[in-house]
Amino acid sequence: MRSATSGPADRLCETVLRFADRGLCPATGGNFSTRIDANRVLITASGVDKRRLTPRDLLSIGLDGTLIGDGKPSAETGLHLALYNADPTIGAVLHGHSLANTVLSRVGNPQRLTFSGYEMQKAIRGQSNHADQLSLPVFHNSQDMDELAGWLRERFDEATLACAFLVRGHGIYVWGTDLVEASRHLEGWEFLLDCELQRRTLENGL
Repeated sequence: MRSATSGPADRLCETVLRFADRGLCPATGGNFSTRIDANRVLITASGVDKRRLTPRDLLSIGLDGTLIGDGKPSAETGLHLALYNADPTIGAVLHGHSLANTVLSRVGNPQRLTFSGYEMQKAIRGQSNHADQLSLPVFHNSQDMDELAGWLRERFDEATLACAFLVRGHGIYVWGTDLVEASRHLEGWEFLLDCELQRRTLENGL
């Protein structure tokens, strides 16, 4: 590990390994981060097999993008930092790739996915009634993180209601006040997306 305390590093590794075991980080995909303090976060390094993640595979980086120590940050570090800078209450950001979130983000090129009638909607902060509508924004994909961050800023209020957004053909980003809440959001959203993919397949053949 590079210049970080063992507590946050160990907790982040435990979180990543749990989601890697569930298949959310295929082929070294995904990236995960947690806030250390008001000015720094820990984030997974680029190209690391998340199923074998250790604290040595984490990088400490300032919210201004300054790398503290050595290593190669993920190409998507800028999107994590955009979230932390947009909302100081965010304590963790988790990004995973699943079959459901990747496919549903592409079918019909939606601007958002809307969910209603699922009890699991209440896993998302602020949701208390399964009958309400819960929208998950979908952004176009881009290799330019500054461009993606710009779209995030434009739709941040919408994304905040979901504590998440999808990047088309790419995966989901979720966040929370800490790793516990962010993990609940990722689990909840992945369950909802799995249900929706199966519902559409059974009802409409996609």
